Amino acid sequence: MWGTIALAAATFMNVLDTSIANVSLPAIAGDLGVSPNQGTWVITSFAVANAIAVPLTGWLSQRFGQVRLFTASVILFVIASWMCGLAPNMTMLIAFRILQGFVAGPMIPLSQSLLLSSYPKALAGTAMAMWAMTTLVAPVMGPLLGGWITDNMTWPWIFYINIPVGIMAASASWMLYRKRETQTKRLPIDSVGLALLVIWVGALQIMLDKGKELDWFHSAEVITLGVVALVGFAFFVAWELTEEHPVVDLRLFTRRNFWAGTIAISVGYGLFFGNVVLLPLWLQQFMGYTSTQAGFVLAPVGLMAIVLSPWVGKNVSKIDPRRFATFAFLVFALVLWMRSNFNTSANEATIMVPTIIQGVAMAFFFIPLLTITLSGLTPDRIPAASGLSNFVRITAGAFGTSIATTVWENRAALHHAQLTESVNVGSQAANNAIAGLAAAGLTPEQGLAQINRLVDQQAFMLAANDVFYASSLLFLLLIPLVWMAKQPQTGGSGGDAAAGAH
Repeated sequence: MWGTIALAAATFMNVLDTSIANVSLPAIAGDLGVSPNQGTWVITSFAVANAIAVPLTGWLSQRFGQVRLFTASVILFVIASWMCGLAPNMTMLIAFRILQGFVAGPMIPLSQSLLLSSYPKALAGTAMAMWAMTTLVAPVMGPLLGGWITDNMTWPWIFYINIPVGIMAASASWMLYRKRETQTKRLPIDSVGLALLVIWVGALQIMLDKGKELDWFHSAEVITLGVVALVGFAFFVAWELTEEHPVVDLRLFTRRNFWAGTIAISVGYGLFFGNVVLLPLWLQQFMGYTSTQAGFVLAPVGLMAIVLSPWVGKNVSKIDPRRFATFAFLVFALVLWMRSNFNTSANEATIMVPTIIQGVAMAFFFIPLLTITLSGLTPDRIPAASGLSNFVRITAGAFGTSIATTVWENRAALHHAQLTESVNVGSQAANNAIAGLAAAGLTPEQGLAQINRLVDQQAFMLAANDVFYASSLLFLLLIPLVWMAKQPQTGGSGGDAAAGAH
């Protein structure tokens, strides 16, 4: 029981860090003197480093032992969190977030394997359900905690709160599990494959993040990054397919269920995560919400997931998981369609309703799609398959964030240009508005600035609606992809799928 609590605490801290910064972005960006959209690097840098580290878990655990690696990972995560809180500028914060993401990579897969090894097989499902609760509660707590800390303390405390939790989890895990250390052996590391992985993923992410600042392919820097990413990816694929001990086993993509499931879960997660980051940015920048209010509106996202996930886990081996996944995509599409109808007079209740419904989709999303992805694989290939699927999913989440914020800004500029066409000397409404503002004591320049702020608010709201609507359509387009997979054998390893799902 104490072991479960220690492992769950470490997992909770890790998952919390993927969502706690979302509502704090405007505060972090303002404090460090960058734009809120540059502030999204705080999220994407962590996600990319985390994604790159996940496939290394298998090699590292065989080299150093699961218990040693897990304990070291938690301790390093605590140190990296402390350094994030002390960061004096955005460059240093991003550097420490990359370190934090990288050392966090092995924590979730190892917490699952240590947990499963310490329970009898009959109780494995119960153990995974208890463990999964923490990964579903953390996204609920993240926005609430992040918002409250940002408004009532200072943003560095969103990182400092990891320190006591991490110290407790690391010391308890070491005391309880050190006598169960796994055997170690020296294995060759695919250093060329790892270097190519870092190069192409890093170049692609920097290109996506800097593209909007540098006007995309009108910039030599963006073109260079694009070429590096493309060439690096080509070399990476060629190398991994011929390497005896690849860092990523790309041969798994020859299996229909694996590629269909991985693409569906990754694109779906990228759409979900991009919209999860966009919503608090819009609420805080253009709707006048504080970090706490934005967190409060976003927090219910996990409530229905917590209630429904145990039922889904129990029935995923009895009911075709492709039906569950289809239902999840339909609910996601409904949620985003509802959000695409928001306007600037939407109140908290209106904004919260789709968030609550989204929890239903989350419950039917992860476990069924992982069951499809890992079905038909021999037990020795499941860790590599789970690692590769998680790598693609986490990377897609980082890309989704960059793409959503970029499209949002571009569409806002277009809507702003269209709306300002109505503000001219011949417009009765514009003249009335300026006259009303002048009567309130504003100069003509102040009046026009006030009108521009209103136009900005409308432009960014319309742009957010565009992103939500497009995401809704893309979720519907993912449904046929799920049905390209073969139906997994009933009585399959729902527990294994649940383990890999997070």
